[in-house]
Amino acid sequence: MVGGIFGNTTGVAPGYEVSLSYKKLSLSSSGEFVFDTKKPASNFFYSWPELVYSPTDWLHLGLAAQRTKTYHTDLDTQRGFLVGFSRKSVHFTTYVFNAGWTDPTFVFEAGFDF
Repeated sequence: MVGGIFGNTTGVAPGYEVSLSYKKLSLSSSGEFVFDTKKPASNFFYSWPELVYSPTDWLHLGLAAQRTKTYHTDLDTQRGFLVGFSRKSVHFTTYVFNAGWTDPTFVFEAGFDF
């Protein structure tokens, strides 16, 4: 996939999504490389890998990491865990990053499949 970026950063961002599943385990990653057309020194790579175990259809537990420039922390790559719940077409996942290294960062995700 390829995206355009406009705002504080202006450029092009080719990206990818890949996943592999086996029984109750899944490994996935999404990422993109941001080419800043105004300031090439600001180019960066964004990545979000996950390893998830789903003991039931409605519960998902796993490990996640993120490398982003959306906000600044003492760590280039934030590591953490996730807990997700799903029911029919709706799912909710909570991510906790940096616990034990720096101040934790929480990410809440909600989705609907149609």
